Amino acid sequence: MYYNGEGVPQNYVEAAKWYRKAAEQGDVGAQYLLGRMYYRGQGVPKNYKEAAKWYRKAADQGSAAAQYQLGLMYANGYGVPQDYAEAAKWLQKAAEQGHAEAQGMLGQMYRKGEGVPEDYAEGYAWFLLAKANGHEEVGEWISDLEKSLTAEQIEKGQARAAELHRLIKQKSAE
Repeated sequence: MYYNGEGVPQNYVEAAKWYRKAAEQGDVGAQYLLGRMYYRGQGVPKNYKEAAKWYRKAADQGSAAAQYQLGLMYANGYGVPQDYAEAAKWLQKAAEQGHAEAQGMLGQMYRKGEGVPEDYAEGYAWFLLAKANGHEEVGEWISDLEKSLTAEQIEKGQARAAELHRLIKQKSAE
């Protein structure tokens, strides 16, 4: 309520206080939001290390949003040592839950060979999946990558995207 000013005046300091109480009791949503507040410096001093700590707690509980944010932090070295393999691990977890931005970033990592083996067809597959899940920016990435792909790689990427879609859909139904 304090974060968005719903029913009370917006107050980030007060919001951080209440998120911390809930986060310390293991509330995954509060852990994620407290991490975001530290990342942005809202109601608390900006502190990437503290943001990563709270994102990790939420990520370990399965929050796709926190897994994505933690992946970005490892990719950029914010609050944690830069580690592309660790970034790819967290992005993969979020991507497998249908997180479109994580799918797009994972595609970029495969395209560039950062933390994962360079694999244009695999990157293309994740791009296609991200676009299908509403990540609009990835459309340009697809067009650019298609210029470098053979017809065989495009076909392989499309088949892999369909397979990933089925796996994610199946996993979310469990």
